Amino acid sequence: MQLPPSKGYLHNSISTPSNINSLVMAASRYCKKSYVHASFHAITLTLLLLAIPHAASLSFNYQQLGDTGIALNFSGKARRDNDVINLTRSEPDSYGRVTYYELLHLWDKNSEKVTDFTTHFSFTINTPNKTHHGDGITFFLAHPDFPQSDIDGSGIGLASREQLKNLNFAKDYPFVAVEFDTFVNDWDPKYDHVGIDVNSINTTDTTEWFTSMDERGYDADVSYDSGSNRLSVTFTGYKDDKKIKQHLFSVVNLSDVLPEWVEIGFSSATGDFYEEHTLSSWSFNSSLGPKPQKGGSKTGLVIGLSVGLGAGVLFVILGVTFLVRWILRNRGVEEVSLFDHTMDNDFERMSLPKKFSYEELARATNNFASENKIGQGGFGAVYRGFMRELNAHVAIKKVSRGSRQGVKEYASEVKIITQLRHKNLVRLFGWCHENNDLLLVYEFMENGSLDSYLFKGKGLLTWKVRYDIARGLASALLYLHEEWEECVLHRDIKSSNVMLDSNFNAKLGDFGLARLMDHAIGSKTTGLAGTIGYLPPEAATRGKASRESDVYSFGVVTLEIACGRKVIEPNLNEEQIYLVDWVWEHYGMGALLKASDASLYGHFDEKEMERLMIVGLWCTHSDFLLRPTIRQAVQVLNFEAPLPILTSFSSMSSRTPASANNQHVSSNSSSSLLTESLQSSTTIDLISPAAAYLHTY
Repeated sequence: MQLPPSKGYLHNSISTPSNINSLVMAASRYCKKSYVHASFHAITLTLLLLAIPHAASLSFNYQQLGDTGIALNFSGKARRDNDVINLTRSEPDSYGRVTYYELLHLWDKNSEKVTDFTTHFSFTINTPNKTHHGDGITFFLAHPDFPQSDIDGSGIGLASREQLKNLNFAKDYPFVAVEFDTFVNDWDPKYDHVGIDVNSINTTDTTEWFTSMDERGYDADVSYDSGSNRLSVTFTGYKDDKKIKQHLFSVVNLSDVLPEWVEIGFSSATGDFYEEHTLSSWSFNSSLGPKPQKGGSKTGLVIGLSVGLGAGVLFVILGVTFLVRWILRNRGVEEVSLFDHTMDNDFERMSLPKKFSYEELARATNNFASENKIGQGGFGAVYRGFMRELNAHVAIKKVSRGSRQGVKEYASEVKIITQLRHKNLVRLFGWCHENNDLLLVYEFMENGSLDSYLFKGKGLLTWKVRYDIARGLASALLYLHEEWEECVLHRDIKSSNVMLDSNFNAKLGDFGLARLMDHAIGSKTTGLAGTIGYLPPEAATRGKASRESDVYSFGVVTLEIACGRKVIEPNLNEEQIYLVDWVWEHYGMGALLKASDASLYGHFDEKEMERLMIVGLWCTHSDFLLRPTIRQAVQVLNFEAPLPILTSFSSMSSRTPASANNQHVSSNSSSSLLTESLQSSTTIDLISPAAAYLHTY
C-alpha cells in the first residue's frame, strides 16, 4: 500500500521472450489507427461532460503527500517534508492541523439522507524520549468555521481545556474526532488509547492502543454507516513485537451532532512533553456529492437546461459515431484490432488469470481519477482501486501503448508472472487490453515499497522486520533461479520493486524486464537492461543476463537494508558516495557494524547485521564468477552455513556516473557512460577462487 510512490509496480525498460514479436508487429498496426479512436473518444467525453452535471462523491487518494497541490490547507506548525506531512515539531507546545480544501456533504437537509464514508490514513509517531512524550494525533470532522486550538497538548490540536470550558464552544463549533492518544491526562485511562470524541476531549468510548514507541508506522481505517449510525475504527498496533489489528466503534448520529457541511482533517499537539507526528498517506470516499457552486438556488433552470442540452448533444454524438464508423469501414480499418485478437488468443491458451473488462477497472478506480494514482513510470501509471468481485483493494497498472516496449513489457509480464506461485512474489489477478490501454491488476500492497521506508521517511523499519525482508527477497529469488520449472531472470531487482504487505512481508514485483532461461544455461545474451546502480560491472561489457547479475542486484538491496543508505549518495562536498565501496572500507578497517543504519541506534542483532552485510559484499563481488549462488546466500542468512571470509578491498567497479543515478537502461540505451566508468576500476579478491563456501572464522 508511501505506500512512495509505490514503484514496485513500475519500470522503464523492457526485454521479453522472442515469441511475442508477432504481437509487437500487430501492435504497430493498432497504433496507426489509435489517434482516430483517441480523437473520437476525446470529443465524446468533452460533450458528455458539458451535457451531464457533475455529481460525483467526495473521493481522493494520496498515497504520498508531497504533491497534493492546493488540496490541503495547513495551520500551526504543520508542514510538508518530502512525501509526508509533519503535523508537529519535536518541541514543547507545538500544534498543527491539516484539512482538505473541499467540505464534506455530511447530510442533505432536503432528502435527510446521511452520507456513508470511509477513510484510510497512515502515520508515524517519533518518540525520542521513550518515557516522557505526548500527546497524539486525531482525525476529525468539524464545523466549517472550526477555530484554531489554543496551545494545549491535552486537546491534541482540536481544542484546549480553556476553550471547552466555554459552554457555547461545542454548541457553536461541534466536532467528532477519533483520537490516537499517547499521553495520560487526568480524565484518560491509564494507558495509550484510541477514543471517539463527540464535542469533548473527555470520552468513555476508548480502548487500549498497543503502541510501539520505536517509530514503526500505524494504519487506520475510519468508516461510518448511516443506516446503523455506527462509527467504526480499525487500526494497527504492536504486541509482543508483532503487528496486530485493533478495533473500536461507537453509535453516534452524526446528523444530530454536526452541520450539513463539515471540514475534515487531522490535528496534533504537544505539551510539556513532546514527540513528532507525521502523516504519510490519506484516502477518503463518501456517498454524497461535493458542495454546490454559487447560484444553486436556480436548480430548476439548471436541470431544465441540462436535460435539453443533454438531449441535443446525445443526438450529435450518435450522428458522429455513425459517421466515423462508416468512414472507418470504407477505409478498410477493422473495428477490433488484430493486436487485441492475437493477444487474447495467446493469453487464453495459457490459462492465465481473469480477463477484466475496461468498465470494471474504470469503476474500481473512479475512472482512473488522479487522486487514486499511486505511482508513475516511463511506461505507465499505477492506480489504487477496489474490485467488488474480489472484495479487495488492487493495484492497477495502466501501460501505455504509445511505445513498442510498452507493448512488450505488458506481454512479458503477463506471460511470466502469472505462471509463478510463491509467497514472496506479487500476485497478478488479471489483465485487460481495451480502449487504447493495456492494464494489469495486482494484489494491493498496503505498505508500499521498501524504498519508501528506507529513503523517503514513511516510517522506520525495525531490525527484525528488515532481516525478514532480506530473507523473504532471497527466498523469492531462489524460487525464480532454481525452484521453478524454468530459470527466471528478474533483471531489475531494487528496493523500489520490493513491495511490503500489511505484515511487512517482502514481495518482489515488476517482471517487465524478466527473461526465461533453461536451467542448464549459465547466461543469455540480451540487450543491456536494468537500473544503473543495481547493475553489475559486467553488464555493459558482457551484454548477458545471468543469475549472477540478479545476485549482484540482490546484494545491493541487502546493503541498503542494513545501512539505510541509497546505492549512490552525495556527500557534503557534492561528491558521490558509492554504497558498496563505503561498506567495503568499513569491512577492511574491521569496523563493519559502524556502517549500520544510524537511525536504528544500535537496536539490532549484531550477528544478523554482520551476516547481512557480508552476504551483501559477497554478492556484489566485481568478478561474477566469485559471487555466491542465491542458494548459498540463503543458507548463510538462515545460519545454515558459515560466513565467508572476504579478504582485501579496494575501489569497486560498481561505481557509476553521478548523473546516471537510478536511471533505467534498456536494450536501446547507450552504454558508453557505464563502460567508461568501468575502465579504471580494480577488483577485490576472495580466499577461495570458486563460488563455494569460503573459509570460516
